Amino acid sequence: MLKPLEDYVVLSVKKEEKTTASGIILATEDKDRPAMGKVISVGPKVENIKEEDEVIYQSYAGTKVKLNQIEYILVQSKNIFAIVEK
Repeated sequence: MLKPLEDYVVLSVKKEEKTTASGIILATEDKDRPAMGKVISVGPKVENIKEEDEVIYQSYAGTKVKLNQIEYILVQSKNIFAIVEK
């Protein structure tokens, strides 16, 4: 498990896929739009964001980390734009 420091947040990346009418899966790689992820853990200085939240964050923000074959991204809380409410 990753335990972030300061105002960092650990996210699992939610990859979006588009499927054509014939069933072909197209991976989306639109780097200019924000990305979505699920919060795994938060640092001690993070406010208003908690574990299990689904968030929208800036695409180019953060550092990718692979741990136990799972890919995570560490971003500063200021690079998280919104929490997706269900």
